[in-house]
Amino acid sequence: MPFPRTTSSLDADRFGPPLVGIVAAIALGVAWFAWMLLAEVSLYEVSDHARLETAQSTSAVQAPVDGRIVSTALEIGRTVNVGDELARIESDVQKYEQQERGTRLAASASDVASIRAQIDLVTRAGDDERQATKAAIDVARSQLKEAQAPSTLADEELSRQERLRQRGLVTDADLSRARAEASRMRAAVESARLAIRKLELEQATRDRDRDTHLQALRGDAARIEGQRTESQVALGRLQFEVARRTIRADVAGVIGEAKMLRPGAFVKEGDTLASIVPSGIARVVAEYAPASAIGRIAPGQHARVRLAGFPWTQYGSLTAIVERVAGEVREGTVRVDMRIDLSKPPTLPLQHGLPGSVEVEVERISPARLALRLAGRVVSAPRLSAAPAQR
Repeated sequence: MPFPRTTSSLDADRFGPPLVGIVAAIALGVAWFAWMLLAEVSLYEVSDHARLETAQSTSAVQAPVDGRIVSTALEIGRTVNVGDELARIESDVQKYEQQERGTRLAASASDVASIRAQIDLVTRAGDDERQATKAAIDVARSQLKEAQAPSTLADEELSRQERLRQRGLVTDADLSRARAEASRMRAAVESARLAIRKLELEQATRDRDRDTHLQALRGDAARIEGQRTESQVALGRLQFEVARRTIRADVAGVIGEAKMLRPGAFVKEGDTLASIVPSGIARVVAEYAPASAIGRIAPGQHARVRLAGFPWTQYGSLTAIVERVAGEVREGTVRVDMRIDLSKPPTLPLQHGLPGSVEVEVERISPARLALRLAGRVVSAPRLSAAPAQR
């Protein structure tokens, strides 16, 4: 018997649509499996405890000495440069002493100049005197030579007269005259020699007296020079004390906080008067849990910084690079320093102390490995043991 309805149902039943669905499901599974094995996803370590800091630490302005404030220019928000005067402490006593030392120094300079002029005069006078004495000695030596020739002749004549007297050829009176003449000539020679000796001794005495005078003058000059050196050292110390009482900015930046001071207020040495925040934001400081930072965050890794109060959808975020990771834990966290990438001008107002959050890309792995890692954590996680049954 024919079965028309069954035949129609068999004719209508085709494998086309189910086969397409099966193929699509298999292709989707293969694609998902390939993505799980071949794709890479980024893992981030996030810290909500981050802040902006300057390249240099905040500089504290302290009072160098005890004293009263004469003038002050400490205003919160004021921009200062290196060397700008911030405040001045009373220094009248040091200035008066500085003037006194300066006057003494000028007077001692004229004294030293006068003594040196005297030394020059005495030295030149000694040279002239020695030349004059040398000339006198030369004259005396010439006279000695002139006296020696007649004395030699007189001695020879005396010898001849004595020989003739022995023969009886001359009288005693002639012999006496010859003896007297020889004695006179010898006395003239001796007188010339004594004159030379006298000139030499007198010159030596004058040289000793002059040397003693010069030594005294040089001693006075050295003593005054020593006093001048002492005065110069004291003057430099006073200048340092006066300059020290003028408080100046040692870094360029903005006065972040300042103590309310008025002229006449007394400050003590070491009192903090203000703090200067250096200009130029250069780094981000973040605090991480030790398990998130140690062994996972390393220099050279890239990070993304989002500042609190500035929605990242409107202002965007900052790009940073990890520079240093602390090697020890302090107060339960590890400090991580990052350098801001300023190759592109930031759209955020960078200010010291702005808080925010930071995300550091620590790893890129496949989804399959990530799933296995998560499964391993779940399996290895400690489980609470069931409570013992109560009787």
